[in-house]
Amino acid sequence: MKKWLTKLRLVSLFALLTLVLAGCGKPFVSALRPAGEVADMQYSLIMLSIYIMVFVTAVVTVIFIYVVWKFRFRKGDEDKIPEQVEGNHKLEIIWTVIPILLLIVLAVPVVAATFELADVRPMDRENRTPDDALVVNVRANLYWWEFEYPDYGIITSQDLIVPTDERVYFNLKAADVKHSFWIPSAGGKMDTNTENINRFYLTFDSGRTEQAGDYFYGKCAELCGPSHALMDFKVKAVSKDEFTQWADNMKTYEASAEGDLAQQGEQLFEEKGCLGCHAVNPVDERPEQARTGPNLASFGERSRVAGILPHDEESIKNWLRDPEKYKPGNKMTNTYPKLEEQEIDALTEYLQGLKVESN
Repeated sequence: MKKWLTKLRLVSLFALLTLVLAGCGKPFVSALRPAGEVADMQYSLIMLSIYIMVFVTAVVTVIFIYVVWKFRFRKGDEDKIPEQVEGNHKLEIIWTVIPILLLIVLAVPVVAATFELADVRPMDRENRTPDDALVVNVRANLYWWEFEYPDYGIITSQDLIVPTDERVYFNLKAADVKHSFWIPSAGGKMDTNTENINRFYLTFDSGRTEQAGDYFYGKCAELCGPSHALMDFKVKAVSKDEFTQWADNMKTYEASAEGDLAQQGEQLFEEKGCLGCHAVNPVDERPEQARTGPNLASFGERSRVAGILPHDEESIKNWLRDPEKYKPGNKMTNTYPKLEEQEIDALTEYLQGLKVESN
């Protein structure tokens, strides 16, 4: 009896924990707070499938309770055999047809939405302009993201800037292993592969960007290594005019250091070989070299350091001291030189001054 009570308590405890933990999580990584055309469509499909599952569960539960009650053991009926209904054609037709109808109800909108979301023909139109269809090339790396705007000839990393109220088309590719591009509030995930390019589009409604705060959050949704959970990026959705102004600023920006300490940092950046992996201009004449590490052109304006740390002086210094501590397995660890504190101060000052908007 005591063993049975102990097991019952454990089962009840785990059931309660499951219920409580099901409500945990950050709102910005929830697909249940849609903020665009694609997310709305996918949210509707999620709700439709939930309604169907709840309906089926309710019907089965009612039938189960009815059968348990009707055919319960009664005193005096030990030898009574209930009426057998094996081979009842009417029942067999009912429980065959109903699931088929439910599948059709779910399958038709899912297939229609799949074809709609796969329509990227505007990307391939002749004489296409950014006003017709804005294209962003996404490249996933261990463990950071690169965003290239081919129509503008600019490259940035970690912070994705997009215009609101229009479709943004993406070419997705991985530089090393399989990753997955996911902005929960904007739409479902899409894999990034090394051997092929996946394409899709997303939209960001201007009327619902407030729910994301300053940024929408993006993540890698495919297990890719020890720092998979830390492979985040931010999405800033702005008006079309603001986006155009940002792109123009990026095209004309040239990195420069102001102040003695920042100039020392710029010199160190070159001497330590940082330029071999990182570009500091969004329009770079050495694109392949620039893509070995994140483009740092707008580093001083980003929302996070390495995609995960608060963007402040102390976090930058901590990252420069020991990147492996904050992102295990990152490519910078094996090639990174040991820095003195004075060198870290100078590099931090230089990196904080890499700002496009203020130039």
